Amino acid sequence: MKGFEIFLLLHLGTCLAREVHVPDGPLYRVEGTPISISCNVSNYEGPSLQHFEWFVYRPRAPNISIGIISTKNPHFTYAVFESRRKIKDVYIHRVRGDSVELHIKRLLREDSGTYECYTPTTDKKDSGTYSDKVMVKVIPDLLQVSALKGRLASVSPPLLIMTESEELQLSCTASTQSKQHTHLSVSFDVSAPDTPVGPETLQRIIAVQRDFITEVGAVNLFADRYENGELHIEKAGYDHYKMAIGSVHPEDTGTYHCTAAEWIQDPDGSWQKITEKRSVLAQVNILSIDDQLKVLASPTEIHVNTGDTIEFFCNVTGIVSPLPAAIYSVEWEISSDQHPQGQLMAALTVDEAVILGEEYSNREIGNRHISLEKLKAWPGYYRLRIDAAQPGDLGTYRCIVKVFVRHSNLILQQVARQNSEGLKVFLKPEAVVLQASSRLALSSVYRGETAGLLCNITLETIQTVHVAVSWWVELAVDEQEPKSHLIASVDREGVMKLPKRVTGREVSIDKLGPLLYKLRMHQLQQEDEGQYYCTATAWIQYPDQSWYSATSAKSETVTVYPYARAMDLLFIPLIVGLASALFVGIIIIATVTCCFMRSTQRRKR
Repeated sequence: MKGFEIFLLLHLGTCLAREVHVPDGPLYRVEGTPISISCNVSNYEGPSLQHFEWFVYRPRAPNISIGIISTKNPHFTYAVFESRRKIKDVYIHRVRGDSVELHIKRLLREDSGTYECYTPTTDKKDSGTYSDKVMVKVIPDLLQVSALKGRLASVSPPLLIMTESEELQLSCTASTQSKQHTHLSVSFDVSAPDTPVGPETLQRIIAVQRDFITEVGAVNLFADRYENGELHIEKAGYDHYKMAIGSVHPEDTGTYHCTAAEWIQDPDGSWQKITEKRSVLAQVNILSIDDQLKVLASPTEIHVNTGDTIEFFCNVTGIVSPLPAAIYSVEWEISSDQHPQGQLMAALTVDEAVILGEEYSNREIGNRHISLEKLKAWPGYYRLRIDAAQPGDLGTYRCIVKVFVRHSNLILQQVARQNSEGLKVFLKPEAVVLQASSRLALSSVYRGETAGLLCNITLETIQTVHVAVSWWVELAVDEQEPKSHLIASVDREGVMKLPKRVTGREVSIDKLGPLLYKLRMHQLQQEDEGQYYCTATAWIQYPDQSWYSATSAKSETVTVYPYARAMDLLFIPLIVGLASALFVGIIIIATVTCCFMRSTQRRKR
């Protein structure tokens, strides 16, 4: 039992002995690149701030230690490292009191060797290990990256001038002749024009990582395009890499680079980037479609008569070459006194369907003969044709061209819009003079009877005109908030519309002459009292069978007051007289009956 306790104490003492650790080796690093080697000490006694000294044993003299740097003694460094220490090419970074890192910013071929980390003792009794060693092998830089296979990238990169929506394709070669087992990662990057290239200015677009996984840059613009299938990267062959952006934006303007990195796996299983090289592929300038697009319309001025044909032409120019992903739509807009902000007349959609504006295709006016067609191919020459001009066509016309880009997910994105200069249309309409007057058929109207309201229309024109008539009333019951109520109407085709009056009674219409109408209101009531008037609208039909409202007229108002009839006036006194006589008779009969009953009672006594 006593022997076991002694063994346990000895074992614990061994476990608590000082230990110094550096990474397992060998560590392969590339000439000209940085390296950092960690060193930490544990299970020590004394202060928490421990000191470290670094040595190197070179292959030509494996038994001779060369002092590199120390945390305690500034004069520790040997002459071969002194100049590098002064310029901070070699330095120690303290991570914490018992852990440091040796940093060499730029490895030289002669830096190969065994590196030793030594910790001066602070223990009461020497025990454990006070140093640890790791082998570092500096290998030549055999990584190659270039814009064109077999050639080094040009100092002055080629300039690519492209138009928005075109496809950008770039390629580069990347390879290594290293004898070690290394992996390559290749990325395509972009930097803003005329800016220094560095981690802060370089934006990752897309990359093939060392494990062959595709990684997209952190910028949402590239991630969205990758998800939509517009951004691709592929490895074509042993050392050839290709990137394609399906539809470029003006924001894609910049200097494009190909960056290749070589990776090696250290004995501890971690992957280290041992070298990286970058090659400029091209300076890409993306021209905006909106900046290039030009819209020219003609003729600048037209003088026509009513019923004539109007033709306008719209020429789309400015785009240097056909753009497969670009789609055009063309609209014609008219501005007039009635619509100063402009309204759509006709449009040729991206699906090449022609649609007319609401004012040119509805049930009231019919469908006008307006055509919009493409006369020439790319980029486009379009003609607007109005078969029968109307007074409402007077105004200023503009051709509006919009450009859309169809993405791979079939979503359309508008990228440009340009308007032509205004084109003037001067129209010589033939005059239409229209007047309306109204009066009662009889000077007095009575309750319960039929009232007649005449509407006489006067028309002066040399054109064929159809007239529509309607009757309106402002009822006396609406004195606080006057409101016009439609009573009845006759449309331009002569079809009557006879809704019931506000009071619920019926109406009818008689045509007494070509332009003379009579409205009949049956069973007139006190509630029909009000101000009545009629309106007339002159409609002209053009050769394309469309209708145009040439002018309108409103008559003066007529007061309708339903009088009570004479029999109604006599009926009230008659009722009052009969009621009074009946009341007096009842009183007399009651009085006589009472007296007779009293007389009878006296005789019995």
